[in-house]
Amino acid sequence: MKTLALLGMQWGDEGKGKVIDHLAAQYDITVRFQGGGNAGHTVVVDGRKHVLHHIPSSILHEGKTALIADGTVLDVDTLFEEIGELRKAGIEVTGRLLIGFGTHIVMPYHKELDAASEESGGQKIGTTKRGIGPCYADRKARLGIRYMDLFDGKALSERLSKSLAEKNCLFKHLYGKPAVDHAAMLKICEAWASKIKGFGVDTHSFLIKAISESRTVLFEGAQGAMLDTDWGTYPFVTSSTTTASAIPQGCGIPMKSVDHVMGVVKAYSTRVGSGPFPTEDTGEIGELLRKRGGEYGATTGRPRRCGWLDAVAGKYAVTVNGADSLAITKLDVLSGIGDLKVCVSYGFDGCFPDPRNPREPKPSYKTFKGWKKDISGAEKVSDLPAECRTYVDAIEGLFGARVSLISVGPDRRQVFEKG
Repeated sequence: MKTLALLGMQWGDEGKGKVIDHLAAQYDITVRFQGGGNAGHTVVVDGRKHVLHHIPSSILHEGKTALIADGTVLDVDTLFEEIGELRKAGIEVTGRLLIGFGTHIVMPYHKELDAASEESGGQKIGTTKRGIGPCYADRKARLGIRYMDLFDGKALSERLSKSLAEKNCLFKHLYGKPAVDHAAMLKICEAWASKIKGFGVDTHSFLIKAISESRTVLFEGAQGAMLDTDWGTYPFVTSSTTTASAIPQGCGIPMKSVDHVMGVVKAYSTRVGSGPFPTEDTGEIGELLRKRGGEYGATTGRPRRCGWLDAVAGKYAVTVNGADSLAITKLDVLSGIGDLKVCVSYGFDGCFPDPRNPREPKPSYKTFKGWKKDISGAEKVSDLPAECRTYVDAIEGLFGARVSLISVGPDRRQVFEKG
């Protein structure tokens, strides 16, 4: 396939970074098209762990181009922390990392607003407090600072003046915080501009040209479908569109440019932060999954809520995204747990989340026989126990998409095609 989109089918943390890393060797360009530093894609190469928040995972493959497209929001300090860690590992990004001219910049006051809102005593969403929501809000309110604005002092100063007039009113009258100084913000932006100069690109023109020249492109999603700002468990969602529809919007290309959509599914379910989680297990199984799966946020370090696989939410995510195939991750975590449950119904008609049905989901489960064998060394489907193969086949049927990839461990080598 010339172009492939990889997207999460749950509440994020599905293991997209691992799958992207596996696929990236086959693609010339990898594109992050939404989200920001609240994402945490973890890749293990020869035992060394790399955690990437902004930079597409393909940067770990020599000679591949990584593009942060206009649909994202960029924390410049976090970006350069990532670049520094990559350079320590002997990976150079110069000439390989590109940033869309229209990418919006996360400002210090966005982080302050995020934290103040979350701690104000109202409804807690469980954000990462990285300023993502306020930055996207400024984008829609036409108050945002873009990559290109960092290099135009007059326009930057005017945009900051307009934005700070609103922000300082909120800080003073709503949150009781000190005002943000205009001159100080300008100085920070000037420092950023000197560091980030030379990475900019016209995303639309670059990708249209690349695709017309038959260069292969991999679109890397952040978070997951159930956190989509429109189609997720609103209001407990992220601040961007996390489904396939974000690709044309964030990249300036037509949707028909995407040949194939692959969804990533963890073999069980997890969620970070507040919000509905029908299959959550707060007892022994949930704790076992957390410990065995290392279920702690790559960005925040927060323990993830864990539970059985939710096929109702999964099928919903597959249909919303138009997923053509699936990649299953962390299948090895289920080895030796015993009987496995999969939610197949909520006890009412309709999908989830369904704004027309306010009833609380009451999960109905189908039980599958588990397996005891350690599968972390499996290299093909025939290496898996019969019970494990049955579980994988069940996911295909319940989610409504074929499984094409299976991951049985954190390392780059522990993934294979289902065939």
